[in-house]
Amino acid sequence: MKQPIVSFLAFSLFALAACGGRGPVVDDDAAANVPEEQRYGGTAVVSQIGDIPDVSPLTSTDHTASQIQQFVLFMPLLAYDENFEPIPRLARSWEVNADTSLLTFHLRDDVFWHDGVKTTAQDVKFSYDMARDPNTGFPNTAFWTNYGEAEAVDSFTFRIRMRSHAEFLDPWRAFSPVPRHILEGTAAAQLRTHPFGTRSPLGNGPFRFVSRQDQQSWTFEANPDFPAELGGRPYLDRIVYRSIPEPTTQLTELLTGNVDYYIQPPAEQAQRIESDRRVRLGSFDDRAFVLIGWNQRRPLFEDARVRRALTMAINRPAIIEGVLYGYGSVSNSTVPPFYWQYDAQAGDDLAYDPEAARRLLAEAGWTPGPDGTLRNAEGQPFRFTVLTNQGNQVRADIAEIAQSDLRRIGVDMQIQISEWGTMLDRINTPTRRDFDAVLIGWVTEFRIDDRDLFHCDKRDEPYQWVGYCNPEVDRLLDSLPQIVDRDAALPQWQQYQRLIARDQPYTFIYFQERLRGTSARIQNVNPDARGDWVGAERWWILPDQRGRAQPQTAQQ
Repeated sequence: MKQPIVSFLAFSLFALAACGGRGPVVDDDAAANVPEEQRYGGTAVVSQIGDIPDVSPLTSTDHTASQIQQFVLFMPLLAYDENFEPIPRLARSWEVNADTSLLTFHLRDDVFWHDGVKTTAQDVKFSYDMARDPNTGFPNTAFWTNYGEAEAVDSFTFRIRMRSHAEFLDPWRAFSPVPRHILEGTAAAQLRTHPFGTRSPLGNGPFRFVSRQDQQSWTFEANPDFPAELGGRPYLDRIVYRSIPEPTTQLTELLTGNVDYYIQPPAEQAQRIESDRRVRLGSFDDRAFVLIGWNQRRPLFEDARVRRALTMAINRPAIIEGVLYGYGSVSNSTVPPFYWQYDAQAGDDLAYDPEAARRLLAEAGWTPGPDGTLRNAEGQPFRFTVLTNQGNQVRADIAEIAQSDLRRIGVDMQIQISEWGTMLDRINTPTRRDFDAVLIGWVTEFRIDDRDLFHCDKRDEPYQWVGYCNPEVDRLLDSLPQIVDRDAALPQWQQYQRLIARDQPYTFIYFQERLRGTSARIQNVNPDARGDWVGAERWWILPDQRGRAQPQTAQQ
């Protein structure tokens, strides 16, 4: 199945090489000799397969939007350094009281919204209150499980009550306040359709919003008033984010100088990028994993034996080798292998084993019919549709491999490809959820709290896609965030991962090694597990190459 795809890509790249590429070759020595005052200016073009439907910190559900909020358009109270330790951002400092029931942030007094209004503690309180309002539809409600009432003590002091719990600062890295003077008076239920998220976002971060072309591009420009203590004005004049659904087109744009930073190229392009002196290939161990979520609101997926069997019937190591070219590792839970909580033994009984999968399905009442398709006692065939997003060839390939593997054990899986925003609406809207299974990715936060994914009480909230419910898992989900001591928490983390592996609400396919391609002209692009956009304000372009990229192609 892979051969036609690889052959077509190879032909396309041969044709591209035959036509001749343009652009500088990588010269790290030349970059090292450019003084800081000459690093200002130019437009960088960033590409990825999907549009960003909504950038509002209160309503967006897209991972790229979260990156834009943290590193480009807005400013959380704190950030993580390269060692994942908290450092000041909007907040200059913070402290907790003796019994860890009060967390106080002291904000900077030199941060302004991009319309000139100063950012204050009143903005932070307003944003927090709106995020906690269930009518807003804020997707990460588990952020606030251990937090209570908040107050703006004065213009630059924000105080919040909390229960003592582990990693209590992490939500404040991921959540960015919004401007009260823009959104105050808007009903919480109307925030999702407010133009703030799609047509006129107003932030306070290192870059300002300029324009958006639906399904095509977002443009941001440098904020000249960004605080000097936080680095001051960004080096780049502008960043253009382009949505390019076709990976082959993205690669062509990178190699011909029309894209500077290609986020997450498929692994089959890695060798081509690495071999071209005009571009660089980089990678890092990511917090993201890919999964197939089984909608347990459907009777077909109610039985955990069925879900386990489906996992055992899919050759996940073959997917990693054949689709990712080895840039990944099999996953069996939401915990990345480089986290201290990781349990390598969780799911060790879920290895690829079609015969064991057939036995489990037979135990659950599914036996072969005359046509070889499994049927239950009522004669219903084991047939369903998996939903995934367009423009992602990796997921399309995974779906086809899973389809073939499942067919071998008598399961008929159909594949439906959907536009990204449309798919998110179908799976995130609790009143819809009109799907059987979904093939999608997820990014684990630094502070793992899976209540939004798996808690029984979250079944009517955006990220509880599959309707999974297990009171024993709920108990662990409720207790784990409260345990501050890691040695005491580790046995419970192991128990949690083994329960999830046993129940298989998802088939966890892999944790990925995330790739990137960058042009020779752009410097200091060093993403890591914090995100693809980390350090965007320090990206810069070689002075003699600032006219080469062509962001206007986003309009075509």
